[in-house]
Amino acid sequence: MPDLPSRLDATLNAKLFDDDVEQVAIRTGFGEGLVCAGEADARVVVLCGDLTESAQALPFKKKFPDRFVELGVAEQNMASVASGMAAMGKIPFITSYAMFSPGRNWEQIRTTIAYNNRPVKIGGSHAGVSVGPDGGTHQAIEDIAITRVVPRMIVICPCDSIEARKATIAAVTTGTPVYLRLARNKTPVITTDDTPFEIGRAKIVWRSDAPKVGLVACGALVHKALLAAKTLHENGVEVEVTNLSTVKPLDSVAIIALAKKAKRIVTIEEHQIYGGMGSAVAECLAKHYPVPMHFVGVDDRFGQSGTPEELIEHYGMGRDAIVSAAHEVMAR
Repeated sequence: MPDLPSRLDATLNAKLFDDDVEQVAIRTGFGEGLVCAGEADARVVVLCGDLTESAQALPFKKKFPDRFVELGVAEQNMASVASGMAAMGKIPFITSYAMFSPGRNWEQIRTTIAYNNRPVKIGGSHAGVSVGPDGGTHQAIEDIAITRVVPRMIVICPCDSIEARKATIAAVTTGTPVYLRLARNKTPVITTDDTPFEIGRAKIVWRSDAPKVGLVACGALVHKALLAAKTLHENGVEVEVTNLSTVKPLDSVAIIALAKKAKRIVTIEEHQIYGGMGSAVAECLAKHYPVPMHFVGVDDRFGQSGTPEELIEHYGMGRDAIVSAAHEVMAR
């Protein structure tokens, strides 16, 4: 059986499976990306809804105080103000918890931003159940569904802090609204500065010549998918893992190619299984190449308080759950 390194993409973190793999919050990469974007383009401004530090707007505020606006606990107003600033030639980023933006201000995002095709970038922090003790009221597990349905909206779910930084910088160039989905807690660093990133392009992160299942993951659960791939490989089951960091526009070419190669697909996301990334993959394959599928995610429930790892396991999104899903879809 080939060594594990031959399966991994060469540009990934060499310590990916080590116990001491570096862990950084995905939202931290967003904050770094804001500063980089601000340095590269004077049109970039940042608006925040009274969560400057936790939503990672603070580094930008310190570097560019005259290009930062604190809107207070008024997320609907924040979206509308950003739309107006975009109409005047700025490239605004608005940042808050995902439950509040795009959760609370969805109508303003739809009508004042997307309907008018304003290039406002929405940073939704603290997404998924891994927010932990904050509980179900603050755990955004519906945000992919409500953003990807909006015309003109690009939806990105970075797998780690490095990819979040790259996605934030890339978002400036789109000329359209963008939603960046960001996790709160520290998670393993999967990629490196050399790992390619392009909006709208999926990336194979674990390769196989003859996979029995294709695993399609996004966000921090890409790491769980890789752990599952390693376990399956060690037990004689080959899979291929794709990091689908851009949920919209979907890389349909990559998804169809994976389905044709593996004949079975498991999608993995820290989100409701209804309307999320898995649904986007299913819509694509139903039209172009139907195959048996299994959806790993939150199954029509609200979140609750707990540690991040407890909640990932409780809602069936850990390594063992992904391994079981692969076996289940192979049995069909």
